[in-house]
Amino acid sequence: MIFDPITVCSMELQNRIVRSATHEFMAEEDGTPTSGLGDLYEELAKNEVGLIITGYSYVLPGGQSDASQQGIYDDRFIEPYRKITDRVHRYRSRIVLQIVHGGRQADVSEEYPTPMAPSAVKNGHSATMPKEMTEGEILKVIEAFTQAAVRAKKAGFDGVQLHCAHGFLLSNFISPYTNRRTDRWGSSVENRARIVTEIVRRIKDETGGDFPIFVKMNATDGFQPGTAKAELGLDISQAVETAKLLEKAGVCAIEVSGGISEAGGVTIKTAINSPAKEAYFKDYSKMIKSAVNIPLILVGGIRSLSVMEDLLENGFADLISMSRTFISEPDLILKLKSGEAKKARCVSCNLCFDPRGLRCNFEFDRF
Repeated sequence: MIFDPITVCSMELQNRIVRSATHEFMAEEDGTPTSGLGDLYEELAKNEVGLIITGYSYVLPGGQSDASQQGIYDDRFIEPYRKITDRVHRYRSRIVLQIVHGGRQADVSEEYPTPMAPSAVKNGHSATMPKEMTEGEILKVIEAFTQAAVRAKKAGFDGVQLHCAHGFLLSNFISPYTNRRTDRWGSSVENRARIVTEIVRRIKDETGGDFPIFVKMNATDGFQPGTAKAELGLDISQAVETAKLLEKAGVCAIEVSGGISEAGGVTIKTAINSPAKEAYFKDYSKMIKSAVNIPLILVGGIRSLSVMEDLLENGFADLISMSRTFISEPDLILKLKSGEAKKARCVSCNLCFDPRGLRCNFEFDRF
C-alpha cells in the first residue's frame, strides 16, 4: 500500500512517501538557494520519493530563523529555484516549497532587534520578548506569504506548504498560548486561524485557484500535561477545529506535527529504536483525519515498513512523511521496495543538523 500511487491536490504521486521539510543550512547568506540544495532534492527524486517538501523558506526579511536558511521574499530567487525544480522534474517526484515567517522565533539582529508575534508573550526558550503585531503588520505578512506562493509557482514548484507548526509565526497565531489577542485575529479558534485562511484565499486569488496549498500544523504545543502552559496551549480539540477551517478555506492536504521550541524535545525526538516509539503523533493524526476529507500526512519518527503500512491500513494517515531517515539513506525507498531493508537505519541521534550543511554524521561503522 505504501508504494501505491495516490492523487493529492490534483497531482499524481508515484507512492505515499513524503520527504518532510527540514532546515538544510545550504542557502547563501541572503537566502538564495544553492546548487547544493538542487543536489539534495535531485538525489531524493532519483530515489523515488513521491513528494519532496523543501526546507523552510522565509517570506520577509526579518522572518529568518536560522543561518543559511533559504528565502523567497524577492523575485530574484525565482530563477535559482527554477533550476532546482527542473532537476527534480527530470524524474517522477513532485516538489513543494515550504514557506514560513519565524515570528517570535525569528533571529534577532541589529536590523531586526525585536521579533514579531500576535501577542507579546515571552519566548521561554530564548528569553526574547516579541512585539505585538499591528493590523498593518498582519496584512503585510499575509501579502508576503501570497507573493511567496506566486514566486514559487513561477519557479516551477508543484505547490506550497504553509508552515503553521513548531512555534513559527502562523503557529503563533493558531495557538492560544502565544495568541492572546481579542480582535479579529484572536480569541476564538476561527479568529486565530484567520491569518492562515486569509493567506489561502489570497494565494488562490493570485495563482488562479488551482495551485496546491498544503499546511503543516501542530496538533499540540507539546507542554507537559497539568502545567500552566499546557492549560493555555493548543489542544487536540482546537487543532481538529482548525483543520476543518483549513479544509473549508481550500487547503488540499494537511501534515500533522507538534511542539514548539520552549516545550522541548517534542518535535524531533531522539532514540527511536523500536516500533513502539515510532509515529509519536499518530493518535492526534487519527483524530484530525476523521474530521476532514482531505489527505492527511503524518510525520514523527517513522522508521519501519511495517509501521508505515499499519498507519495507512488503520486510518492514521494517507501518506507517510520522513526527514531524518532520508538524510541517512536517500535511497531508503528502493531498499524497502526490493526487500533489502525492512526499516531505516537512522538512529535519531540528530547529529545531521550540521551548520556546514545537512548530512548524516553518525559513525555506523563504530557500532
